[in-house]
Amino acid sequence: MANSLFADAPAEWRRTNLAAACSDGGGIQTGPFGSQLHASDYVTHGIPIVMPQDIGENVIRDVEIARITVEDAQRLSKYRLCKGDIVYSRRGDVTRRALVRDAQEGWLCGTGCLRVRPGAGADSRFVSYFLGHPEVRAWIIRHAVGATMPNLNTQILGAVPVLLPELDEQRRVAAVLEALDDKIAVNERIAATYEQLLQCRFIELGLSAEPDPETAVPITDLVAFNPKVSKPSTAEPVYVDMAALQTNRASISSWTRRPPKSGARFMNGDTLLARITPCLENGKTGYVDFMDEGEIGLGSTEFIVMRSLPGVPKEFSYFLARDKRFREHAIRNMVGTSGRQRISAADVANYQVNRPDPDALASFGKQASAIFAHMASLQSECRTLAALRDTLLPQLMSGRLRVKDAEKIVEDAT
Repeated sequence: MANSLFADAPAEWRRTNLAAACSDGGGIQTGPFGSQLHASDYVTHGIPIVMPQDIGENVIRDVEIARITVEDAQRLSKYRLCKGDIVYSRRGDVTRRALVRDAQEGWLCGTGCLRVRPGAGADSRFVSYFLGHPEVRAWIIRHAVGATMPNLNTQILGAVPVLLPELDEQRRVAAVLEALDDKIAVNERIAATYEQLLQCRFIELGLSAEPDPETAVPITDLVAFNPKVSKPSTAEPVYVDMAALQTNRASISSWTRRPPKSGARFMNGDTLLARITPCLENGKTGYVDFMDEGEIGLGSTEFIVMRSLPGVPKEFSYFLARDKRFREHAIRNMVGTSGRQRISAADVANYQVNRPDPDALASFGKQASAIFAHMASLQSECRTLAALRDTLLPQLMSGRLRVKDAEKIVEDAT
């Protein structure tokens, strides 16, 4: 990696490694051992502690993040996170890292993670983006240890080759890439607010409450479960795997194409519900709105496809899948051995709700349709911005693209 990455870099850029970049006031440290922190130490309200599952693509995902008491946080104060730290997963997907922002100041680096703290001569944002370079990711995978599951340690991470221009240039490069990420973050906050609004509107329909026997209807009067869908007509249809579903958002941000095999079949307007533990409990659910009209996609065999029936808003199935009482029903009816429990489509469909008022349902559908259309537009823009960031990153990090040229490209895009 070093030869190809460093080959075209300007001569004045410093060739070093991550350990050296962290040597002046920084460092690389492993999170607390399991013996220092037990499941019984976690609390509902307290100081967040970042675990591998909380690390996204250069961001910390704080949905259902673990927390510990202030007293335990003080006991583990050597693992405290500061703005500009970079958190790595020690095992599994060892290329995942997240930059600590203002909002995460004072949180803790958790078990199963590594904390990278760049030194005085390195800009944290630049270093974090550099670590996202495709060649750096490939280097880390090659050098990670473990036959069945890749593992990182401080020595391996410290040996990662790094290129460092002058500090001012580092900051300018980071600012270009950060402008794209900031726009993505704004779009995601807008979409999250939209979903919260519609979740409140769904609750107002009365379907979240225990049904009145006199007005109750089977959910199959409103939603079809695993509806029949013809085989995809294309040689390589859209394929969505479990990793593409989010735990708290409707959008499906990534998918691939592959020759058709067995799996759930779906169309635009369908909701994909994870049916296996722990994905169901974690809330993995997605709404399909990114394919061409009439196109048929395939997904994991561990999906249940939910489709609103004619006359019911398409988005209704998604908010049903997110509803607390519905999810509790699904989880309660899972069967199988420990660690491999599943819910069948028939069992999840064995559910009753209060009959919704037709006018209220229509009003909900009108609002949901408009909002989901805007959310789809925001998600499409996010994909475009992320693709641009991923294109610019390796060019900027090697010096092949100058900052002033990249600034113009980003200005035109945003």
